[in-house]
Amino acid sequence: PARLMRLREKLLALEGLGIERVLCLAFDQRLAAMPAETFIEDLLVARLGIRYLVIGDDFRFGHRRAGDFSMLIAAGQQYGFDVVDNHSYMIEGERVSSTRVRQALSWGDLELAAQLLGRPYDMCGRVAHGDRRGRTLGFPTANIYLHRRATPVYGVYAVVMSGPGLKLWPGVANVGRRPTVQGVREQLEVHLLDFQGDLYGKHVKVDFLHYLRPEQRFPSLDALRQQIQQDEQDARNWFAARGILQAPPSSPTPLPSRDKGASPSLPTPLPFREKGANPSSSVSLLQEQRSA
Repeated sequence: PARLMRLREKLLALEGLGIERVLCLAFDQRLAAMPAETFIEDLLVARLGIRYLVIGDDFRFGHRRAGDFSMLIAAGQQYGFDVVDNHSYMIEGERVSSTRVRQALSWGDLELAAQLLGRPYDMCGRVAHGDRRGRTLGFPTANIYLHRRATPVYGVYAVVMSGPGLKLWPGVANVGRRPTVQGVREQLEVHLLDFQGDLYGKHVKVDFLHYLRPEQRFPSLDALRQQIQQDEQDARNWFAARGILQAPPSSPTPLPSRDKGASPSLPTPLPFREKGANPSSSVSLLQEQRSA
């Protein structure tokens, strides 16, 4: 299945939660064949000197998934460390899991995905030079190569982007292969609304807030341009309905929310600690507009 987060994104999220050190084990043949007892004795006790261990209630480890909570409890009594299991988190009577999050994303239900994750679903990456096709069509985009084997989201979305010097700027994103222009590799393209600036080379985060439509092939570039105009209008209406942007006078009635009128909470930006960057000096467009 498609991974919800790349390793870099996981590390940024953990850092934002106050985690100071992360040990990442490569799941190779040696680790896959390691008996559960060896995992405890060699890695946890001998190498890490474990004293307190917190695991999920369905955590399994070791060759053929032989290790479980009861084995860790017994090992803790033998080697002198405590073990605590976190019970499954339930929402509306169902267990929160990565599988359930992927299902919500595949259905285009970004509100449910955000509820399950505790935040909007996001992707991170570095803005790269593209073929300038969007600029030719009148909609310049920030192009972000995904570096993923598969992505859990496809299509067109209302999003906000944040990064060094840029916090929560609204836009329209397309995730896919751009079939109308014979695109090959999957990538994320973001058109920021009313934005002028240079983002090339910056590492940014894109939060997916609302699903607009699936990616599709159009018979001509003119047809594609017309659809992009409609996508931008739909995104503006969605943001305007939540007091984030002012809808243009010519815009139609704002689109209704998919969650029966409830406004999804705006994401909290993760820290971007690049050299010379001061996150507190950036101005949040959305925060200013919401407080105005």
